[in-house]
Amino acid sequence: MTDAPHTPTSDSSPKHTPVHTVTIPGDVSMVALLGPRDELLRTIERNVPLTAIHVRGNEFHISGPSAEVALVERVIDELLAVIDGGQPLNRDAVERSIAMLRAQTSERPADVLTMNIVSSRGRTIRPKTLGQKRYVDAIDEHTITFGIGPAGTGKTYLAMAKAVAALQAKQVNRIILTRPAVEAGERLGFLPGTLNDKIDPYLRPLYDALHDMVDPDSIPRLMAAGTIEVAPLAFMRGRSINDSFVILDEAQNTTPEQMKMFLTRLGFGSKMVVTGDVTQVDLPGGTQSGLRVVREILQSLDDVHFAELSAQDVVRHRLVGEIVDAYGRWDARHQPRSTASPKRVTRRPRKAAHDAGDVSPEAVEGDA
Repeated sequence: MTDAPHTPTSDSSPKHTPVHTVTIPGDVSMVALLGPRDELLRTIERNVPLTAIHVRGNEFHISGPSAEVALVERVIDELLAVIDGGQPLNRDAVERSIAMLRAQTSERPADVLTMNIVSSRGRTIRPKTLGQKRYVDAIDEHTITFGIGPAGTGKTYLAMAKAVAALQAKQVNRIILTRPAVEAGERLGFLPGTLNDKIDPYLRPLYDALHDMVDPDSIPRLMAAGTIEVAPLAFMRGRSINDSFVILDEAQNTTPEQMKMFLTRLGFGSKMVVTGDVTQVDLPGGTQSGLRVVREILQSLDDVHFAELSAQDVVRHRLVGEIVDAYGRWDARHQPRSTASPKRVTRRPRKAAHDAGDVSPEAVEGDA
């Protein structure tokens, strides 16, 4: 925070709405606060439309309903704190600050927007919403954290950033990233190519995020040394994983048995993060999702936390959040869904041997 916060004053007369004046400290760049061509000032005006804001020199003159004027003053305070923390402002930061202040949460917007997780190649990864910050805090405070929410909320990306930060700080010796290899309509055993060719499409999103946080030239070396491991979930079977940061992505596509298998791999000095979206289950009909039942099983355990993210935490295109909300409303209108029993599937006997480039679905997925 700046040592000299703004100084609000008020000026009123019987014929005019009271005008509150906020004086900005002289060491603060008004361009940094207002944005190019006053873009950030216009953003405040659009989001707090009942107020009139005029800027003269380093003074804001604000009039309107007292609650809205107070909101603008608090927004200015938070934006000054963000600037003081070395973080440049943009329209998204202003809009999120206003939303958090309107929600009257205990956390300050500046604390959310200036929290740094990891820096790589001149880029800093940080939470952008209150829900994301609470999720990141939960990862710090618990051994096992579940990040549950829709696409675009940063569940996996932030977990990987925490994993890289823990590795850099030597809090763990390795990072393990895993996913269930579920693919609608095709079985891995009948796809062409080697095992790596078969599983690579399922793990590609993890590689993409990893490249954002670690020097791409060092990734092959780290993987060859076992410092970073990316593998299908079935490869976790029979292991006890110590001193590691382990992330299970797309956990909605695990069965309850697979979820139990994964969680019981936890060893000494390790931390686990499980991410998923219970509205996007790709399991065959009639198969229960392990992510849907795990809360009921584990919610009473002290060192296990369930972090819920929502459409308000979507940091992709604005339309993504609206799409998530629209689907949520549609799902609510169409509940309960049909409870008809799924068709029984008769398995054919397995071949005695597989071709050289073949792998059975059981070998890749397996049950716990």
